[in-house]
Amino acid sequence: MKKSFLHLHLSVFLAGFTGILGKLITLNEGLLVWYRLLITAVTLFVLFRLQGTLKKLPWKDILPIGATGVVIALHWLFFYGSIKYSNVSIGVICFSLTSLFTAVFDPLINRRRFDVAEMLLSMLTLFGILLIFHFDTQYRTGIVLGIISAMFAALFTVFNKRLIRRFDTNTITFYELSTGFVVLTLFMPLYLYLFPVASLLPTSMDVVYLLILAWACTVCMYLLSMSALKKISPFTVNLCFNLEPVYSIILAFLLFHENKMLNNAFYGGLACIMLSVALQMIRVTRQHRAAVKAA
Repeated sequence: MKKSFLHLHLSVFLAGFTGILGKLITLNEGLLVWYRLLITAVTLFVLFRLQGTLKKLPWKDILPIGATGVVIALHWLFFYGSIKYSNVSIGVICFSLTSLFTAVFDPLINRRRFDVAEMLLSMLTLFGILLIFHFDTQYRTGIVLGIISAMFAALFTVFNKRLIRRFDTNTITFYELSTGFVVLTLFMPLYLYLFPVASLLPTSMDVVYLLILAWACTVCMYLLSMSALKKISPFTVNLCFNLEPVYSIILAFLLFHENKMLNNAFYGGLACIMLSVALQMIRVTRQHRAAVKAA
């Protein structure tokens, strides 16, 4: 069990490192995501073929999985765009709005009743974002991109929940990222026309960071979280992933000294968001314990 918890917290830490690498990589967000998808898709193809776990699917099944892959590619585009136009701390703080969008999209898409408590707690997160947006005008573009990123992250969570009921996680992950790569490749000429760059090729250090991003923060993170799920409940795994923004902000403060660039509005907004996360964790923990007792 200790090994499983170690795998779980290492996977959360790796997830928190994605924003740091997004800041370190000099490529724009479009090329960054394109290279990440390319390296990850090829790695998963080789890995799953060697394991014999990759399944061929008919087109009618590939289409909904692929559409979800496009959603995650859009989430990454806007997430890294948010970091490029602001900083890591702002990007991951905006990512916290995923809970609000999930609380809205899940009932609408799955036709269930809205959870009032979820909405109220998520509004506290929204208030924190608005506090930063109102007083910290230099990061407004990054905040807008981060909010859009959170919207796509919420859609990905809702759509993925449906897919997991029908397909194994290896198959879903490979087809999602592969389709995301193909679709992004088709649109890259237009993207580069609108956002021209001096070079399409990454620097030597960019290659190192991209490999870390794809292999450690995507493939290894996925494998570690799947390993943890064998002995730890999905509830505990999801709860621990609430620490991801905390890890990212701490790393950003240590590596980039972003605490010197942020004002009191940021810390006020951060306090609201952390309070929302803490209250949600307490609420979900109580619900989980009540369900266990009832069973």
